[in-house]
Amino acid sequence: MKNPDSLRSARWFAPDDLRGFGHRSRIMQMGYGPQDWAGKPVIAIINTWSDINPCHAHFKQRVEDVKRGVLQAGGFPLELPALSLAEQYVKPSTMLYRNMLAMDTEELIRCHPVDGAVLMGGCDKTTPALLMGATSAGVPAIYLPAGPMLRGNWEGKTLGSGSDAWKYWDERRAGNITPVQWLGIEGGIARSHGHCMTMGTASTMTAIAEALGMTLPGASSIPAADANHIRMSAETGRRIVDMVWEDLTPAKVQTTAAFRNAIVVAMAMGCSTNAIIHVVAQARRAGCDISLDDFERASRKIPVIANVRPSGDKYLMEDFYYAGGLRALMSELKEYLDLNVLTITGKTLRENLADAQVYNKDVIRSVSNPIYAEGSLAVLKGNLAPNGCVIKPAACEKRLLKHTGKALVFDNYPDMKAHINRADLDVTPDHILILRNVGPQGGPGMPEWGMIPIPQKLIEQGVRDMLRISDARMSGTSYGACILHVAPEAYIGGPLGLVKTGDSISVDVAARTIHLDVSDDELAVRRAAYQPPEPRYERGYGWMFTRHIQQADIGCDFDFLQTSFGKTAGEPDIF
Repeated sequence: MKNPDSLRSARWFAPDDLRGFGHRSRIMQMGYGPQDWAGKPVIAIINTWSDINPCHAHFKQRVEDVKRGVLQAGGFPLELPALSLAEQYVKPSTMLYRNMLAMDTEELIRCHPVDGAVLMGGCDKTTPALLMGATSAGVPAIYLPAGPMLRGNWEGKTLGSGSDAWKYWDERRAGNITPVQWLGIEGGIARSHGHCMTMGTASTMTAIAEALGMTLPGASSIPAADANHIRMSAETGRRIVDMVWEDLTPAKVQTTAAFRNAIVVAMAMGCSTNAIIHVVAQARRAGCDISLDDFERASRKIPVIANVRPSGDKYLMEDFYYAGGLRALMSELKEYLDLNVLTITGKTLRENLADAQVYNKDVIRSVSNPIYAEGSLAVLKGNLAPNGCVIKPAACEKRLLKHTGKALVFDNYPDMKAHINRADLDVTPDHILILRNVGPQGGPGMPEWGMIPIPQKLIEQGVRDMLRISDARMSGTSYGACILHVAPEAYIGGPLGLVKTGDSISVDVAARTIHLDVSDDELAVRRAAYQPPEPRYERGYGWMFTRHIQQADIGCDFDFLQTSFGKTAGEPDIF
């Protein structure tokens, strides 16, 4: 247990010297007095609110609720704004800036007089970024999820963010939706603040944060517009103060066993494909040995039991909350979980799940009555993806889970966009669409371009799914037979860059294989003729990004930020 003299913030505020005078006088300049900070934990509230981030629109108020909780528990709250990664608006991809937010978070904590941190996020990349940064900073930290928005509605139909956008866009392309109807869908699909209410990347990653033990029990399921979210925010503020006195740091919670629990939960939820990249990156920051193999092992034995779109066929996150939320889902998975892991409550996972119940057995199924018998994701390997690639079998047409077809190659996104809707495009439903040079470096930043559109001529024929392969990612709200995260990416000379239109490719999800049916001798000839592309950046953050970003199979972190590079950056000197 800590005492007031051992608080990290005391290094700034306690010394009776000129530097201590400067710190105390400047905080008094803002209207505070010694009774506000003396002997109290200073709590940084890392807030990713901005005017352009609809997922976090309520954070302007929620930060006040967190402050209320901190004050009630005897702490001193200070809001520190951080980079806000609005998934819908940041181009070319928020993934380009995930590591920047992680650095922002780590350095905000390290350079300020902070004893503990509340991490406010929810929009896709904010959850892993905040947790990565706080893990590296090493002070007690607790995550506050933004919560999902309310269900969408249009003409009496329930709409799910992302998933129904893709669905109805294809119907509009087919001429089945009018412009007036489309405007109604635009206005009805996102009706409140909060992140996507489908089981996309946002809901996946906040659930993973809870499964890791980094949130209050049940926190990730509460809809953003629910009054329980306000109460949870205040309780989060109260809890972080106690965590400081207990010195309960992320290192004590984020163990290898906790990450394996999180993978089990992700599989059972029908998680976003993006979960693999983020969880591997988070684990490596925590010094835990987690890889694609852990996801593959889990995918073989963990069924999908959350009936939430897009893997499920009916429900959304609001329904999931009413059915009991993540605690209820985890209670159905006890046989697969390590229940003895410590969580930020100071209690074990077993204790946190003690009274959890399922209130709707169609929304949260039992292990014996799953939505999909195996896990949400599958990791494929072969000569086209030596280091692995990912598919979401539960969201595909079953006919495509074992398929051989001819490749139709697009070298970049503009190339694909220019040709995909041509009436004379030589394509059939059995073709395999390839989009390459859109990975971590090629994108740059690995944008969510992996859900390649179905060609217009096939849409008009009624085709709604076909096999697609890319070194990009796709939105977690997407669906379809999309093989993603091909590693190594084409842009750095990976085998995907050697594919030619007309080549035969064979995919067998059950066998976990992906194979380019071209001889090794022919591939050697193509590799010898390969010309690397010109560098994308000559200065700034992009220059740093392309020189230090790692590949998808190991999490797309910067090499110099991983634990193996150096365990700590040390405490700042105060002279």
